[in-house]
Amino acid sequence: MFLLKRLNFNKTNIIKGLYCALFFSAFIYLEHFGVQIPLLNSLLALVAFYLLLTLPRNALFFAGFFVGILWFYWVSFSFIYYELSYLIPLVILGFALGYGLVFYLLALWNTIYYRVFALFALSFITILGFNWLQLELLLLHSYFGIEKIDLLIILVAMALFVRFKWPALLLLILALNINFTQPMYEKQHHLNIAMPQFNLSQHQKWNTSYKEEIIAMNLEAIDQAIQEQYDLIILPETAFPIVLNTHQTLFETLEEKAQEIDIVTGALYKQENHYYNSTYHFSNYGVNIANKVVLVPFGEEIPLPKLLRDFINNTFYNGAQDYSKATAPTDFEIKGVKFRNAICYETTTHAIFQDLNDVAFMISISNNAWFTPSIEPTLQKLLMQYYSKLYGVTIYAVANGSSNWVIGE
Repeated sequence: MFLLKRLNFNKTNIIKGLYCALFFSAFIYLEHFGVQIPLLNSLLALVAFYLLLTLPRNALFFAGFFVGILWFYWVSFSFIYYELSYLIPLVILGFALGYGLVFYLLALWNTIYYRVFALFALSFITILGFNWLQLELLLLHSYFGIEKIDLLIILVAMALFVRFKWPALLLLILALNINFTQPMYEKQHHLNIAMPQFNLSQHQKWNTSYKEEIIAMNLEAIDQAIQEQYDLIILPETAFPIVLNTHQTLFETLEEKAQEIDIVTGALYKQENHYYNSTYHFSNYGVNIANKVVLVPFGEEIPLPKLLRDFINNTFYNGAQDYSKATAPTDFEIKGVKFRNAICYETTTHAIFQDLNDVAFMISISNNAWFTPSIEPTLQKLLMQYYSKLYGVTIYAVANGSSNWVIGE
């Protein structure tokens, strides 16, 4: 309430904030519609950062307000499947107000050099475990680099531009993406990989009346891959919408098929009283199970103190408990080639890329049917491209409800 009292709700501040948000978000929507022009993306990024450094403090709140909507309106769509559709407007408003506050704090001390510091600091901060507001994404398909130092150089150049005008832009030369280095890892393998496309609606996915049909569809895809002599087939996150290790007959069927093809598939996993969102790797050497390391905040875990966590789970999720998680990433060795396992959200975090050693490939499985149609798959793709480029890893991304991608080849 204190913040709302201080804000000046005049049309000029709202319009300035909206302009800034549009420049800040344009690259996502251009990518969504298949437009990728490095010069345009470079100019949009520079204008966006300039506006963030120079807008009046109250206008900065509205910039964050509209960024929260333009980037994250789709998060609310998942509430449809919990029969909480009435919360959609409140969730969107929550993101808008939340990022409005974050952007307002960028001008807590109203000097341009504090804003440079605050924006750069924001690039390191994860809010409630959710890190998809990645400032470096604006530079991804531009002529600039995507390292932290590139972001800092651009912010400093824009700040100096305010005082020294065009000569200050010479500093941008230091942030240009001129990369003469070799890839971090040798990225070659001999595997022929099947990545079938699935578009199963979220309404059907967890409806028990469709369970046998979904299992049959998965087995048919595996049989087709065997017939076409693939070495490996990758199925999406929770492709089998069951606790797979408790279904002995199906488990044995997959073990049998794995004598002819390696199978990587998503499903739930139960160990004692703990449930995991997991990836199963079936091969002729046995079965390896990789449990998710980074859970989706407010989707798979509530990143709040226990009292609030229990209240939210009891109120909105029928008393469901958070998923359990692994303490470290898992690597699969598939016919002599090492792959890091990643499940959906964790593919877009630094944590899953730690301690790669000589692992040059990643298998990422997702279920985007929670959020489609929306820009969520596009933003996810951009984030995977960012991390692929940053760490030199090729990502084989298979999703239900959106396109599959091979990123970083």
